[in-house]
Amino acid sequence: MKVLAADGISPKGIELLQKDFEVVVKDKLPAEELLEIIPDFDALIVRSASKVTAEVIARAEKLKIIGRAGVGVDNIDIPAATAKGIIVINSPGGNTIAATEHTMAMMLAMSRNIPIANETMHKGEWNRKKYVGVELRGKTLGVIGMGRIGSGVAKRAMAFDMNVLAYDPYINEERAKALGVKIATFDEVIENSDFITVHMPLTKDTKGMIAMEQMKKMKPGVRLVNCARGGIIDEADLAEALKQGIVAAAAIDVYTSEPPAEKGNPLLEAPNIVLTPHLGASTVEAQIGVSVDVAKGIIAALHGEPVATAVNMAPVSPQVMRVIAPYLTLAERLGGTVVGLADGPIESVEVTYNGEITEVNTGLLTTAVIKGLLNPVMENEVNYVNAPGLAKERGIKVSERKDRASEDFANLITVDVVAGGQKLSVQGTLFGTQGRIVRINDFRVDVDPHARILICPHINRPGVIGTVGTLLGGNGVNISAMQVGTTEEEGKNLMVLTVDNDIPAALLETVKALDGIFDAKLVNFYEI
Repeated sequence: MKVLAADGISPKGIELLQKDFEVVVKDKLPAEELLEIIPDFDALIVRSASKVTAEVIARAEKLKIIGRAGVGVDNIDIPAATAKGIIVINSPGGNTIAATEHTMAMMLAMSRNIPIANETMHKGEWNRKKYVGVELRGKTLGVIGMGRIGSGVAKRAMAFDMNVLAYDPYINEERAKALGVKIATFDEVIENSDFITVHMPLTKDTKGMIAMEQMKKMKPGVRLVNCARGGIIDEADLAEALKQGIVAAAAIDVYTSEPPAEKGNPLLEAPNIVLTPHLGASTVEAQIGVSVDVAKGIIAALHGEPVATAVNMAPVSPQVMRVIAPYLTLAERLGGTVVGLADGPIESVEVTYNGEITEVNTGLLTTAVIKGLLNPVMENEVNYVNAPGLAKERGIKVSERKDRASEDFANLITVDVVAGGQKLSVQGTLFGTQGRIVRINDFRVDVDPHARILICPHINRPGVIGTVGTLLGGNGVNISAMQVGTTEEEGKNLMVLTVDNDIPAALLETVKALDGIFDAKLVNFYEI
């Protein structure tokens, strides 16, 4: 078998592969040449430079696996690879330590004015009094997002005798206790921290989650760090807050546009800010680590063994796949629906299968539920292989039940969740080949989860549904379908609207405040 290594893969990874396979190394591989030579290879390793497009995949006659030496897989057409049965893997843990240590380095450099002190020293200046810093000891660090990197930063901060407040909507008290951190709300972290560091994915909910409104609530002298994703902290607002002294200092490694424009980026002109060019994963060890991780994955895959870092789908026998394949998207969206309803950390998930589907191994469907549940809230991409481990890391108990009997449907999937002490439940089935949500908590519905759905429990009286529709329409939100679910509880119904547009947070709050509306939850399946 032949492996093509592009984009400057570490020699350590190459050496591992050469023990079993013929390896061709092509650094700075032009797109035209990749298209020309890809039919000869069984495996391909890339970093961020090479674009593995649908056209490349279509020409890859022998390709069995694509390895990304790093975390992000935006340069690989994953749906095209999956459709052709090609495994796509990455290295989500290879640069965790590098990103964690860079966050600490940024925090220290910012608090002790190291960059500006170094710069002025080289100019022959001696400014001891001008660059007096602050200590980490005794300060409160707010960590927003407690994934691998956030947890690593918290651990190291405690070694500096810092107190750690952690905000993560999906971490429970048991996991927090094991990490030695105190769980807090987002507002509590914002209002009570001396340092704040973000470690969240960039989604519609996290984009701009720290803007001027939040900065004005922070403690005097607060210092901010972003080594996660550009855009989580609003760049223009941060620059203005630094100028006004609302924020004492900041350290930024990631940007909304990379590289940032030389002119027009407000951070480049802001005072008291440390800027680095996305160096979070740029260590010798991390580059070796991601290359070695991917090499091991390719070796396993080409030998027919399971790969723990696959980002598309774990191998399943053709017989089982024929049965469960139509249910995979439905299962994932049931998980996405129930997490969208949750107001607190997920404590447990039970997936129950009824009907003929109980005769096959449904483990991958349960994984699909967990994938849909975790994807909107995790910093790194959740896939069919890592979802169970990520759930375990976060203290989520997952169980599965089967019951051949099914009264109403030939097959039925029920997802029961305990979140923040509250019990939530959704059910789904197939109508032909189309997945449908048929129950949300106690309400019978018939919902096509193909886009975005707005879920509103409400008083059963005239005018309530019309008021919501008028409000959304007046704000440019188109309703493409509507369902009203009923329950035995007299006077209460459930409105489920399929909407074609995103609903801004402020508008969602307005819906919640309407007379007769008990709550309003938006579930966005485009993010699952």
